Amino acid sequence: MEKGLQQSHGMSLEEYNNSFEKRLQVEKEREKEYEMTKKMVDSLDKL
Repeated sequence: MEKGLQQSHGMSLEEYNNSFEKRLQVEKEREKEYEMTKKMVDSLDKL
């Protein structure tokens, strides 16, 4: 998980755990990516 967090968001697991603002930012980005992926899958299912 730490390597993925570092690669995707540029922070260590320690930074993520110690900063509410950083955690909130990461979770917002994850939610945005999830919604985008969900829309892509839905559009492919319609084909």
